[in-house]
Amino acid sequence: MMCYIPKLKHNPPVKGNFLCFFPAVHNVKPECLDAYNKLTEEVLPKLHQDPDYPCDLVGNWNTWYGEQDQAVHLWRFSGGYPALMDCMNKLKNNKEYLAFREERSRMLLSRRNQLLLEFSFWNEPTPRKGPNIYELRTYRLKPGTMIEWGNNWARAIKHRQENQEAVGGFFSQIGELYVVHHLWAYKDLQSREETRKAAWTKRGWDENVYYTVPLVRNMESRVMIPLKISPLQ
Repeated sequence: MMCYIPKLKHNPPVKGNFLCFFPAVHNVKPECLDAYNKLTEEVLPKLHQDPDYPCDLVGNWNTWYGEQDQAVHLWRFSGGYPALMDCMNKLKNNKEYLAFREERSRMLLSRRNQLLLEFSFWNEPTPRKGPNIYELRTYRLKPGTMIEWGNNWARAIKHRQENQEAVGGFFSQIGELYVVHHLWAYKDLQSREETRKAAWTKRGWDENVYYTVPLVRNMESRVMIPLKISPLQ
């Protein structure tokens, strides 16, 4: 795992094996959230476990603090875009999945997605035992600043590794562009506060904040609770 990379001239640092991540954000009708979760927990693990579908569940959550009555699902396609297209084409002929989508649609207010790539210097998201809470921090950067962001965080991520709170770091390729997502895990909100405060005692963390804050147009934080089916608990 790299904690430092030389200054880049062209592209953000991505992992050598091409991984494509697909996050789906669903805003659910408040009265339907329990039914939505139950339906999701019945259907999505079947795709995760089916070897004919080249996709893996990374995590599934409900937003606790942030936008309410919301579900976030993160998928990994280890074969990149070809794996993604293979999966999408197969789903068009999956009668159970099509019925699931139809039933799910009656529960939703809106939905959106993106395609993401993974920063090379972040941890690989792997299943973990709980209970944990998860924070998804979303940064919308100024166009043209992604490389500078990556250079700074490649040096700074070492300051956030001691408690294994770093889960994954991603940037958008399709959908809203120049968007970065950082995913963190904590035992509880108190642990989150203590871990974040501890970073400021480490030499170099303040420098990372100083150089990256001017790159940000706006940012958002969600605190999320894993669903029963989530590999990240």
